Amino acid sequence: MLKKGLQLFTLLTILFSSSLFAQETNLESGKSYILAKINVTGKISYNEQTVTTFTGLEKGQEIIVPGEDISSAIKKLWKLGLFSDVNFYVNEIKGDSIYLELNINELPKLSDIKIQGVKKGKVEELIKEADLKKGKIVNENLITTTKNYFENKYKKEGFYQTKVSINTIQDSLETEVKMVVNIDKGEKVKVRRIVFEGNDQVSDAKLRKAFKNTKQRNPIRIFKRSKYIKDKYKEDLVSVVDKYKERGNRDARIISDSVSYDKKSNTVSINVKLEEGRKYYFGDIRYLGNTVYTDNQLNSILGIKKGDVYNGTILQKRIADQSKPDGEDLTNLYQNNGYLFSSINPVEVKTANDTIDFEIRITEGPIAYFNKITVVGNDKTNDHVIYRELRTKPGQKYSKEDLIRSIREIGQLGFFDPEAIKPDFKNVDPQAGTVDIEFNVVEKGSSQVELQGGYGGGGFIGTLGLSFNNFSARNMFKKDAYKPLPMGDGQKMALRLQGSTYFQTYSLSFSEPWFGGKKPVSFSSSISHSKQFLYNYRSRAVNRSQSFNITSLSIGLARRLTVPDDYFVLSQALSFQYYDLNNYNTGLFTFGNGSSKNLAYTIALSRNSKGVNPIFPTTGSEFTVSGKFTLPYSLLNGVDYANLGNLPEYKVRAIVAGEAPDGTNYPAGSYLNSQGYPVDNPADAAVDQGKVDQKKFNWLEYYKIKFKADWYTRVYEKLVLRTNAEFGFMGAYNSQRGLVPFERFFLGGDGLANYALDGREVIQLRGYPNNSLSSQDGGTVYNKFSLELRYPITMSQSASIYALSFLEAGSAFDEFRDYNPFKLQRSAGFGLRVFMPAFGLLGIDFAHGFDAVPGETVKSGWQTHFIIGQQF
Repeated sequence: MLKKGLQLFTLLTILFSSSLFAQETNLESGKSYILAKINVTGKISYNEQTVTTFTGLEKGQEIIVPGEDISSAIKKLWKLGLFSDVNFYVNEIKGDSIYLELNINELPKLSDIKIQGVKKGKVEELIKEADLKKGKIVNENLITTTKNYFENKYKKEGFYQTKVSINTIQDSLETEVKMVVNIDKGEKVKVRRIVFEGNDQVSDAKLRKAFKNTKQRNPIRIFKRSKYIKDKYKEDLVSVVDKYKERGNRDARIISDSVSYDKKSNTVSINVKLEEGRKYYFGDIRYLGNTVYTDNQLNSILGIKKGDVYNGTILQKRIADQSKPDGEDLTNLYQNNGYLFSSINPVEVKTANDTIDFEIRITEGPIAYFNKITVVGNDKTNDHVIYRELRTKPGQKYSKEDLIRSIREIGQLGFFDPEAIKPDFKNVDPQAGTVDIEFNVVEKGSSQVELQGGYGGGGFIGTLGLSFNNFSARNMFKKDAYKPLPMGDGQKMALRLQGSTYFQTYSLSFSEPWFGGKKPVSFSSSISHSKQFLYNYRSRAVNRSQSFNITSLSIGLARRLTVPDDYFVLSQALSFQYYDLNNYNTGLFTFGNGSSKNLAYTIALSRNSKGVNPIFPTTGSEFTVSGKFTLPYSLLNGVDYANLGNLPEYKVRAIVAGEAPDGTNYPAGSYLNSQGYPVDNPADAAVDQGKVDQKKFNWLEYYKIKFKADWYTRVYEKLVLRTNAEFGFMGAYNSQRGLVPFERFFLGGDGLANYALDGREVIQLRGYPNNSLSSQDGGTVYNKFSLELRYPITMSQSASIYALSFLEAGSAFDEFRDYNPFKLQRSAGFGLRVFMPAFGLLGIDFAHGFDAVPGETVKSGWQTHFIIGQQF
């Protein structure tokens, strides 16, 4: 490119000299002139003064034409890289004054970029990677560089036949062009076969398995498709050698490897020639330089004994496991105790026959302390919300474990992109024994809007939900804090409205994770009101004279514990519900008029050690055991519930005369039997069960025990297994009083409570209709088990998407004596989850129920479930 530029410059200088003499015979070569003016012409977007400044020539300057000043000006203009043509002409000479014309053509600028042949969601990312910014000068170099970049990018990803063509189109402005990039990736190169030579001790199949990224073509394989990517292939060659080292073959090496490409079939054939070497064993292992830990303590971590088969991979992992930042290895042992500057190196000191002796040389160095801890990138969240979660404090002894835990706690807040949290080491000073840590975070939307409409329970249901997950209550009365709402203090406030022609619900909740601001004590509160009218599902008629209302209040405190560890949380809550029935006679309730009150105390112990990303955890677990208890009223009020129905005040009386079936008039207030005829003895009268149950359930009396456990295990690379188990039981203090008709378990379906207003707990079990696996009144005991494989499609800040498949089983029972943990309704299926910060979690599941719903004989079959606002 430089050579071409010099040639153009020489040619233009010759033309320039010729044109001067051709146009003006009065021009005297070698004579000095006074520059009177430079007139700029051509295709340019810069103003005349700017271009003149670029040349370095000034009005009134003494110049020789042609001469060094003009040549220098031409060089300066070409050096800018902005122009495609530069010419000087003499317009006029008046005495000693000379008037010049500078004719230049500006290189076009990029006004727009369009990439075809790739997914729309990838276009913006590709433009950014290729640095194709608007306003960039478009020349041959840019076009060639861009073309090569995209071709090489996709070749690295296994698309060896990628073809890229670039066209430029003139824009409305003469100095601007649009660029169109057409990308034809073609098919990925597949691996036809992988052949090994010289492997007598390890089979071809095991060595191919060691090729984790480069797989031989196999139509049966599901999770790892065959493809050839050069960089990944080189990594796999190292993995083959590591495979031998794990077996004790320390000297194993690859003598040669070849990759032959067949363009016709778009496949490669790989041939790897090996030298296996002999098998070795560990001999004596000595530690040098250790003063902090004894040999026995270090041996317990190293876990290698004399006589064990030599395994270089395990040895390196026990020294420093690069695959696990929080691994149990010698390096972390030191770094978790302040020895940031320590170094540990295993050295082979003797090899006798097949035995290798080692010295593990340790340089402990000084203890390091955290000095300055800072956070950058939190544009909305206030500093104190982050700092209070950090386990790294200034002046505290350095601990890698605390550093990793701090990353987790920041991610668990839910206000930042968990994939972008990065601690940077600043001002590492071994002499002073200090290190500064700067946490880089990227804010993501934390508020969510739920606006939906749909049909459920036989009618249209509309929902409006607003959830502010980084709210600031203290700034509610500051006008300038509304952007659009006061945010940044880590509090949560949620408002939800839901309604249809036959029910409405209103709820408001607020929580403060650091009540008082000094200790990790969470305060929560909520208030809600629900109203449901009697609805006829056949006629779709609503009777507003028959209603059922629930008013609920709750407050709670949760405290982070330090024993056994600070993953544990002890939470307590006090709740009150008021159930008001107005002529609301359904199968669920044994009384249609009256009220029930539910005052309950809930205590729960939980442990949450899930990974950094709360949307897609890859490691850790979460366990919760809870108990909900009311007061044992039956032990305190002296009511004989066994004989409650025999008391006269609970017998049926005629309210008005003439109620008997035969039309006979009887005195008002007469006792009636079950056939509606009057009796003389009240003991023979029918029992008004509604009145009896109103007495029983005036104040609800029960207890509930629940257990839930989730485990997250990385199965293979990004593939994660979630294992879940749940159990719930509702009991009564007094068997004569019986179980309450509220607070029961309803199993089956998508797990959304929808329009149910009776305090029920809805448990998801996909593959079956909603609430179909419990009886009409709900179960008092249930269990559920599930296995779910998850794979992330994208974990970007704008949207986190992952696919899943699952196996589930569960059942619900009316009474504990019927409970059988092995009597289960089973299902399997697959689905998709999309988490967008503004809308929360959305998903869809397709599940097949293998068993029949209780009371039916045909299996449930395929069911579709839509998931809104839940996390599994």
